[in-house]
Parts: sequence; structure tokens; C-alpha cells
Amino acid sequence: MKRLKTESRHSAPRRNASGRRAVSPVQSLNNRISRLARRWHGIAADARDWAQQARISLRRVLHRCHNVLAGRRYVGPATFLCASFTAGLLLTVTTLYTATYAVYVDGENTGLVADQTTVEAAVTSVETRSSSMLGYDYTVDNEISYRFALSLRSDVSSKAALEDYFSSKMDDVEGDLRHYEISLEGEVLGVVASKAEFNDLLQEIKNAYINENTTSVSFVEEIGVEPVLFADEVLTIDQMREILTANTTGETTYTVVSGDTFNAIAYKNDMSVSELKALNPQVNINKLSIGQVLNVRERIPRLSVRTTEHVTYTEAIPCPVQTQNDNNIYVGSSKVITQGVEGEAKVTADISYVNGVEKGRNVLESTTLREPTTTLKAVGTKPKPKTASNGYYIWPCSGKITSYFGYRNIFGSRSYHSGIDIAGSKGTAIKAADGGKVTFSGYKGNYGYLVIITHDNGSQTYYGHNSSLLVSTGQRVYQGQVIARMGSTGRSTGNHCHFEVRIRGSAVNPLNYL
Repeated sequence: MKRLKTESRHSAPRRNASGRRAVSPVQSLNNRISRLARRWHGIAADARDWAQQARISLRRVLHRCHNVLAGRRYVGPATFLCASFTAGLLLTVTTLYTATYAVYVDGENTGLVADQTTVEAAVTSVETRSSSMLGYDYTVDNEISYRFALSLRSDVSSKAALEDYFSSKMDDVEGDLRHYEISLEGEVLGVVASKAEFNDLLQEIKNAYINENTTSVSFVEEIGVEPVLFADEVLTIDQMREILTANTTGETTYTVVSGDTFNAIAYKNDMSVSELKALNPQVNINKLSIGQVLNVRERIPRLSVRTTEHVTYTEAIPCPVQTQNDNNIYVGSSKVITQGVEGEAKVTADISYVNGVEKGRNVLESTTLREPTTTLKAVGTKPKPKTASNGYYIWPCSGKITSYFGYRNIFGSRSYHSGIDIAGSKGTAIKAADGGKVTFSGYKGNYGYLVIITHDNGSQTYYGHNSSLLVSTGQRVYQGQVIARMGSTGRSTGNHCHFEVRIRGSAVNPLNYL
């Protein structure tokens, strides 16, 4: 079948999908009429034969049933059942099946239609849209024929399915029309013009995580690439790159290590303390333990890359620890008598990553290169007094932090702030952050009224700008004991507690220890 469109006398010669000059309209019309006449003659003959056979079969069944009901003839059970089955079969056939036409395009069976006009409509739709896209008249010039068939109603092809088929046959113009719809986990992201360029983009995203040890690389999400012929908007590769690499907010976990504080973990993961609290409502923020797992927020790209690396490395073998009791050391404290030397092992492992972050480690082989030696540790058995240090700090008071550790602008100049300022009302109780010995209690320059506590591990805590002092130099205090009242003495702009932590004489950020 060849479908032609009229042209202006001054327009360029019409071309079909193969680039050949189209035949004249009159000749094309004559050819179509001849072919349609021959097809219709064969189809009509087939239809008459099938209808005649169906009428004869149904007439026989109805005649036999009429005789039985009229009592004119005795029919045995087998004959009656056979007649009933035949009638039911015919009813089923007429309900489930329908007369159709098998559509052949260039000799290839492409589907079934209830009416040949469905094919005509599909061809017209494809030609109209394709001509608009190409800028010249496009003609579907495939040879189309039909054969009568009795088929399931559910097998009949829709007009849309036929349009897709004829569109897919446009090999000569495929490069001009075909685009690709990109989806991620079933969500359509957009349409791009080139599949090859999109594949290059995917490889570019993978390459960012590939090194000499990489053994496998894949995407976490499922990517869909479906050809389409028509799109309202086509994205550039740069636009698609931006979509795929844009960060989304996910949740992951963080394992507490030595020196971690709740505030420091929030800062490290670009979160506020309140956000971290919301994800960990059951956690006591003042008592974190090493190995404790917290929920934190992680920034992850929309399209994630999973890689596996096969690596060989050395790792330390921890020293075995042998303990002995010592009644000169407080309970809960210990002291190393002899420090052992770590061993060393050669390890071969497969390590899995997602976006460069390790997610799992499968150790394949481990060979000891050097055995570790034993560490001898003395463990205290002496009863611990109430004023002994616990080894961690609590907040000296509650309130809003008005000034943080580090450099700041105050009194018109930039200066170094060696602690944090916690604001409150005058007279608010100031408590010892940990047990220890008061090594200073009095007035000290810019600090105003100041208390310094030296703890059993040698660290010190400072409490400044107090309105009154409740402890004396040389006195031992316990963790949580009230040692002063908040004020604004010394160089101060309001009632607050200036709190410092000093390790080996140097001021450190208190938020890393609270």
C-alpha cells in the first residue's frame, strides 16, 4: 500500500522513506484500487465459507434440541450431552472469538484488527506526524495485505500499537526522529536526543569511582532507556547530567569513636544539634559511648554507583592484654605496666563501595607477618571516693551558647576566645563538670571570679565571671557539685558562665568533650 499526499506545483519533489521519487497520484490510486479489489474478493470468499459452516453446525444442534423437547424422538444421555456440549462450545466461541483480519506488512504478520480502517488510520497518523517533523511529505510505502481469521477478542491490536510498528519501520529517517526517554526506578526524568551520548554520560559517572583495583561497577538504581519518536521537550546531555548527579537527602549511620561528642558529630555531618536529636530521640547526648551507632543525614546523588575493589593491604594485629589487680588504683581506673607491640597481617579482601563510601568488606585471606606481644595492665581495686574524676564532663549549667570557642569580634576588635559562654540568670548554679581538686578559687583579671578544677587525669576546667564562689582552693569536689553562682564579673557583657577545658595546659574546644 502506498499513501501519497498532494504537493504544491512549486514545491520540491515528494520523497518516500527510502528517498525515492513518489509515483503519480493517478497511478498510485489505480494500483491501490486493483490491490484492494483482489484482497476483498479473497477475504469475502473466506468469510462466506466460515459463516456458512457456522450456520450449518448451529442449525443441526438446534434441530436436535427441538426434537428432544418436542418428544418426537428418544435421545440417549450421551447424545444429549454431546448436543449440549456443542451448543455451549458455539456460545463460547461467539463470545470469546471474533472475526478479524491478520495484517501483513511486506509479508510479515504484524497483528490482528477488527476493521481495516484501523490500519488506515494508524498509517495516516504516522505519515502526518513524520512529515511535520521531516519538513517534507513522508509516505508509508510498505505492501500491506489482509487475511481473514477467527481470533480471540483480546488479541486484537490497537491503533496505538500499529502506530508504534509503522514508526519503528522508518529506518531511513530514524536518525532524524528517534529520541530516548530516560527513567530512574520507573520515574521518567526526561528525553535525550542521542542514546550514544547518554551511554557516554553513564560511563563518565562510573569513571569517577573506578581505579586500578576496581573489579566491578554498576548502578544502584535501575535505569530505563526507551526509544520514542516524538517529545515535547528534549534535554541536553548537560541537563541530564545535572539531574542524575544532583544530591538527594538520605539517612545513614555513624559509629561513635574516641573523642566524639554529640555536637561534634552534628557539625561533622553538616547537621544542627536539633536535627541530630530528632533522628536519635532515645540517645542521651551527654553520655555517648565508643561504638554507639547514631542515625545521621548523608548527601547522596540521585544516581548512585556501586563498585567492588580487590585489594591487598597490611593491618595491625591488636596486642593481647593481661591484667593484674592493684589496690593503689581506684576502681574503674587502670594503668599500663608494660606496653606490648602490635603485630602485622597481610590481608586480601573484596571491598564494596557506594559512591566511594565503604559498605562492606569480605576478607578472602589473612596471613600473619608479625605476632603481637602482650600488654600488661594494672586494674584498680581501691574504692573510689565521691570526689574522684569519672573521666568525662557534664555541662556546668544550662542555657544558650552566646559565644563559641575560637576567634571572635568583641569590644571592637578580633580576639581569641578560649572557651564557650553559656548565658543565664544571675545566681544560676554552676556545677563541677567532673570530680577533682580545686586549684584556684578567687578573682583573676578578665575572668572575674574564677574557679579552676584539676582532674585526676591532669586536665583542667575553668568557670569564669561568677557572682560568688562556693568552694576554696585545695578543696576536692565531686561531679555535679555546685561550686559557684553565675554572674558578670571581670570583662563581661552580661550574666554567663565562661567554661574552658584545658588538656596538657592548652585550651581545647569544650564542645568536643561535653
